[in-house]
Amino acid sequence: MASIYQSIEILSKEKGIDAQIVVDAVKDAILVAARKQFRGNEELIAEFDEKTGALLLFAVKNVVETVAEDGKEMTLDEARRIEPAAEIGSILRFSRPTEALGRIAAQTARQVILQKVREAERENIFLEYSHRVGELVNTTVKRIEGLDLVVDLGKTEARLPKKEQSRLESFSVGDRVRCIIKTVERTGKNAGVNVSRAAPELVMRLFEQEVPEIYDGTVVIRACAREAGERTKIAVLSKDRDVDCVGACVGMKGMRVQSIIRELRGEKIDIIEYNEDAQKFVEKALSPARISRVAIVDPEGKHMEVIVEDAQLSLAIGKKGQNVRLAAKLIGWRVDIKTEEEKRQEVEAATVQLGSGSALSTLIDHGLSEEIYEALVAGGIGTVEKVASMTPEELELIPGVTPDSVAQLGMAVNSFYGHVPAEVAAEAPIEIEGAEVAETAEAGEETVSAPLDPEVELLQEAVVELPAGEAEASPDIESDTIENSGLPRAGSSEN
Repeated sequence: MASIYQSIEILSKEKGIDAQIVVDAVKDAILVAARKQFRGNEELIAEFDEKTGALLLFAVKNVVETVAEDGKEMTLDEARRIEPAAEIGSILRFSRPTEALGRIAAQTARQVILQKVREAERENIFLEYSHRVGELVNTTVKRIEGLDLVVDLGKTEARLPKKEQSRLESFSVGDRVRCIIKTVERTGKNAGVNVSRAAPELVMRLFEQEVPEIYDGTVVIRACAREAGERTKIAVLSKDRDVDCVGACVGMKGMRVQSIIRELRGEKIDIIEYNEDAQKFVEKALSPARISRVAIVDPEGKHMEVIVEDAQLSLAIGKKGQNVRLAAKLIGWRVDIKTEEEKRQEVEAATVQLGSGSALSTLIDHGLSEEIYEALVAGGIGTVEKVASMTPEELELIPGVTPDSVAQLGMAVNSFYGHVPAEVAAEAPIEIEGAEVAETAEAGEETVSAPLDPEVELLQEAVVELPAGEAEASPDIESDTIENSGLPRAGSSEN
């Protein structure tokens, strides 16, 4: 029997659990086996003698006046025949032979012992590693089970599932692997420690090891987004204005970041300077693409639109949308990327749908620069009529609109109303400075007159001064009038 206690001690040391837990498991196993063997309703208890290593089994009965449960209770007279000093309320124990337990009962006892030991082992593992989630640990590949790897943590084993592995990596038994403790489960299918090579925390811990400025707190990692085996974007911020956070992470000649890239088997890493302003942050997060402008669609819902040139669209989106997807994870906003042409068409479509007037983009054909157009769109101006109804002072309040821009805008609006058909211009509910709406009483229609070039005005005056009859009689009157007016002929080289 002494060998049983020795076996218990060996098992407890091997599993790293208290010997008393194993002893209690053995007692429970004996009770389960005894109940299965004797099949009675007796109340049984088991004891373990540490000195002799003997397992003792007893049936327990309470001394009562009237027996209500046969097998668990006995009368005072019956008790005194066995124990003369027995009284009401006394508990008598009757020995039961453990040798009578059969093979099936022994198998049951073995299963109970293993189950109790496993539960105790899981509890110890949970207490040991639950507070270490996110920690970088060195492991060794112990065996391969299907697509998963089982690694040795020293005190216990951990599982590295296939979904937590990088597609660039492959390991063999005996390889040393640095992993992140992902989860620690007490019960269930994934009970135990699960580690990861695909978590963003792995890159963060590697930077903490390689960059002294991060380890001592001078440079702080504010966010990290990763697609294992493809690309990682990490945002850093310096607490010391004299320290370049990006340069510190890259290292001299890129030695620091190259060391991390080698650990990740060639995974690409973008190091970005963090900015509290989401609009400026997303411009850096979408690098290497160049951003034209950023518009906040819904501040509460964290939704923004990023406008880029047509040539930068594919670069901003990235391969299979990876660049914009990682940028959105990094800043925590929903990001929509659109080209200038797409945004212009969207504004025009919205203008047509609302029926609010002519699209603002039509002014580009009348001399309006792209910069002023973008500033107006960013300021919420989408129609020509809206622009024409505003005073120069109101226009200058729009970011990006200067007094020179207002002058150019006035010329473009005047040009627009000088070229649009009269019936379209008649629908405009405003008057433009330098262009006036006049009513022709005889025709009953509105016409738009815009300031003309001085030479064109001189030509009109010369033609108007001629009598109507002479104009009809002589086909050369117009050319003669041009010569007399001092204006150059069409095709002439005179200036």
